[in-house]
Amino acid sequence: MTEADLPEGSAANLVRLLNVEELDADLYRGAVTTEPWKRTFGGQVAAQALAAASRTVAPERAPHSLHAYFMRGGDARLPIIYQVFRDRDGGSFSSRRVVALQGGKPILNFAASFHIREEGYAHQLPMPEVPPPEELPDEAELVLSNETGTPGVPPPPGLRGALEFRPVEPGLRYESRARPPCQHYWFRVKGKLPDDALLHRLIITYASDALLLSTAVLAHPVAWTTDPRHVASLDHSVWLHGDARVDDWLLYSMDSPWSGHARGLNRGLIYTRTGTLVASTAQEGLLRQV
Repeated sequence: MTEADLPEGSAANLVRLLNVEELDADLYRGAVTTEPWKRTFGGQVAAQALAAASRTVAPERAPHSLHAYFMRGGDARLPIIYQVFRDRDGGSFSSRRVVALQGGKPILNFAASFHIREEGYAHQLPMPEVPPPEELPDEAELVLSNETGTPGVPPPPGLRGALEFRPVEPGLRYESRARPPCQHYWFRVKGKLPDDALLHRLIITYASDALLLSTAVLAHPVAWTTDPRHVASLDHSVWLHGDARVDDWLLYSMDSPWSGHARGLNRGLIYTRTGTLVASTAQEGLLRQV
């Protein structure tokens, strides 16, 4: 991918962020975000690790699953080094492990599997019936205009810059009351992206971490942004079922089957606007009361 291939606007920064630099054999460096975050967004680390692993695999083998364990919070102002281990290249699958390093210490353990295209049995859960994105507000605009009832609270990571999120249930995460732990968001990248199937899978991985952790909080009488607590992603898994364009709307349907012992489990399904299931996610996060 060259600079000439980059889309215009803020989407170009996201493409740049996920285009890791090769330093040596199986050693890569991730770009630093231009977003004003102090702590590195987990979706960025997972997507950059997947980008590094993908550079060591034949292009006809697409990533179909990844599993990430977050060990330390990263410093968003510093680059991250990714060491790739080529565990196996079989007849149909390739397996890779990645360790993400910052300041000489590991911040992420990561594993990914790649698969050639094969045909077989096929089924999927249907997409929930929800309003189309054109009928819904942009969440970042709601937060900045104080229409969520949380004045002065900035949009969280993933709700600024290149990504646009439109909640099916506006304001749900900002209400201090217990409610069913499920939520739905339409999301897309602002601007046109190159016709690069791997890039779109990387951005799905990046975006999948933006909202998932908040789902477990919905079951409890606390608001995501205003009530005191300590939250962090502990692990994150993504299964990529097929190709999809992230510069068109995708629906993220999320639920939380359990929380306890200062942890919460969250699940997600990502659909195209025509109803094709293209990714599934799962994440356990720290939910510690302060």
